Amino acid sequence: MIKKFIKQKQQINNDNILTIPEHIAIIMDGNGRWAKNKKMPRIKGHYEGMQTVKKITRKANDLGVKYLTLYAFSTENWSRPEDEVNYIMKLPVDFLKTFLPELIEKNVKVSTIGFSDQLPNHTKKAINEAINKTKDNTGLNLIFALNYGGRAEILNAVKKLYQEIDVGRMSIDDLTEKNIEDNLFTSDIPDPELLIRTSGEERLSNFLIWQSSYSEFVFTKTLWPDFDEQSLIDCLKIYQSRQRRFGGL
Repeated sequence: MIKKFIKQKQQINNDNILTIPEHIAIIMDGNGRWAKNKKMPRIKGHYEGMQTVKKITRKANDLGVKYLTLYAFSTENWSRPEDEVNYIMKLPVDFLKTFLPELIEKNVKVSTIGFSDQLPNHTKKAINEAINKTKDNTGLNLIFALNYGGRAEILNAVKKLYQEIDVGRMSIDDLTEKNIEDNLFTSDIPDPELLIRTSGEERLSNFLIWQSSYSEFVFTKTLWPDFDEQSLIDCLKIYQSRQRRFGGL
């Protein structure tokens, strides 16, 4: 056990990462293009993308990251071809079936953000099982954003607050940013210090648009299935080089 701890500590030192973000959020982009480049079906890209999730989860956990939020499926992704959507909805089932024992062993806690009620039953069942079996874990919190959209999340929070005002439980003059934050999916999660997007695109695509107001953005041209442990380290080195002033000097 002591040897294992020393080995992990040496690995972290070798990576020269002195500032580890508490919360890293990742827009996992490029699965389809990766498959197209290799003349493979798009679903093969999604499969390989899930293998990358395993690698990055392990590395983030080893580095001591407390929260890792992965943009797995947006509210807009339902417009994709039905076969592709059905395959993506089966991925959490296969992923957790093979990876859950390791997550439990490594003290990783699984959770989700998004409108989970609209997910297929088999997807919800797999996710709920993972959440229940890891709920007492105290290591990395692995958060899947499933059927998630930032605008819809904010609108949902505003509707909840309107109901409170409508029945007289609060006044509109008492409304604060914290009221809104308390009604977001991430109410018990700190805002991400670092947001990474793969594949070369440089936009948020409706991901954590409230929470990322002071996040550091790192955009990499690497397609998600090719994003590996060293890719994560490279992004962390960029993050480490930034000065976070939060509007001050």
